[in-house]
Amino acid sequence: MPLITAPVVTPPDPGTPGGGKPIPLPGIGEAIASYTDPTGTVWPLSSPAAGWFTLPDGVSGLGAATYALTKDEQPRGGARLRNARAQARTIVWPLYVYGRDHMEFVERWRALAAAFTRTLQEGADGRLTPGVLTIARPDGTSRRVRVFYEAGFEGRGQRGSGLVSDAAALVLWCEDPYWEDSAAIPVHREAGSMVDFLNPYPAVSSSQVIGATTLDNPGDLDVWPEWRITGPASAITFTRGDTGRSFTLTMSETPHGPLLEGELVTISTHPPRIRSGTGENLISGLNWPGAVLWSIPPGKTPVTFQLDGSGPGSAVDLEFHPRYQTA
Repeated sequence: MPLITAPVVTPPDPGTPGGGKPIPLPGIGEAIASYTDPTGTVWPLSSPAAGWFTLPDGVSGLGAATYALTKDEQPRGGARLRNARAQARTIVWPLYVYGRDHMEFVERWRALAAAFTRTLQEGADGRLTPGVLTIARPDGTSRRVRVFYEAGFEGRGQRGSGLVSDAAALVLWCEDPYWEDSAAIPVHREAGSMVDFLNPYPAVSSSQVIGATTLDNPGDLDVWPEWRITGPASAITFTRGDTGRSFTLTMSETPHGPLLEGELVTISTHPPRIRSGTGENLISGLNWPGAVLWSIPPGKTPVTFQLDGSGPGSAVDLEFHPRYQTA
């Protein structure tokens, strides 16, 4: 009677145990892949030493986003594009899982399945938390996208599979179709030392003051920043120089009152949200309906920060991750 055995797949050179080495991925070349589950555990996807590795021939969905185009037919023929909307991204990621014996394989298979499907379990706040797929390049740069498990962890269902090895073609769904740089770009502007202009002679403060500056976004797409303001300050105005769009937060019109030295306010532009360092909702202080919580487009953008009632210690901080079309 013939024995049923699993097909033999020779894994590639494992490289550094636990770390992986570049693997060829369709359309993007060599890269190192990893997955971070909602608990923060990192799962290498290109290190056979872990007991699984990526089958690159089936990887897809790493290119530019897919768009739905809204078109208006023209009376004299043809059409005019009215709107383009990026669609949610779907990534297919095949994994080959194996073990030295059946139970080692099963333990690895179960652990990976739990790590990916955990994105569909509600957390303590009642929300679903995505995992993060990260693609790192040989030069040390990396891009990431947030993913939810959709399907694919059922194995091949062929004779011999599921004994000491099997393959899963994971289907990962992304709410936001765009990739973002894993490294954030920080911006810090702080009020200089306050001096009397005429005493003892004409003088000015440090050049690193809150005022006009230029933000550089190296990505392909707009980013929606989160601003952090450190007091003292009584009113804060942010103006985008190329469009003139601006918004002002007047602290005296909020339950908190003016920011004292060392106190913090965080302004999120998408979705709109303003919180004090103690969690107070301060959105009532915005200058509605004229407030425009603007984004930062690709390239260089002139902006102005104006803090009324500022003093030593007053500062504006910004941190953003550039966004890209492809991995």
